[in-house]
Amino acid sequence: MKKKLNRSDCPISYALDLFGDKWSLLIIRDFVFDQKKFYKEFLQSKEKIATNILSDRLKKLEHAGFIQSKVYEKIRTQKEYSLTDKGKDLIPILVEFILWSAKYEEGLAVTNEFVQKATDYKKEVIENITSSLN
Repeated sequence: MKKKLNRSDCPISYALDLFGDKWSLLIIRDFVFDQKKFYKEFLQSKEKIATNILSDRLKKLEHAGFIQSKVYEKIRTQKEYSLTDKGKDLIPILVEFILWSAKYEEGLAVTNEFVQKATDYKKEVIENITSSLN
């Protein structure tokens, strides 16, 4: 097996090496908040990811252990993707991104109710999101 080469021993650098491109966290977002599971569903995201980029990011996320795939039982030519525990552990980071973005930019696609709940009851909100994926 190939040894991983990190650019440095910085934990932020390590994290960015794994999911620091502009698409990977959006794909994780789609798993978490839209419960997407299939390649075609990810293509329908409003950011309009190109097919070659989506394919590449799904492979990278799977190789890094954030997601897993299996043959879809109903249509055996399709893969069904799901988050691993490592991927689910990114949920608190996504919630923090949402709160930070809502603080500094108006008009984003997040309700005031969600922001207030996530601010006041962050742990419970994260637990509810995580349990909805099981």
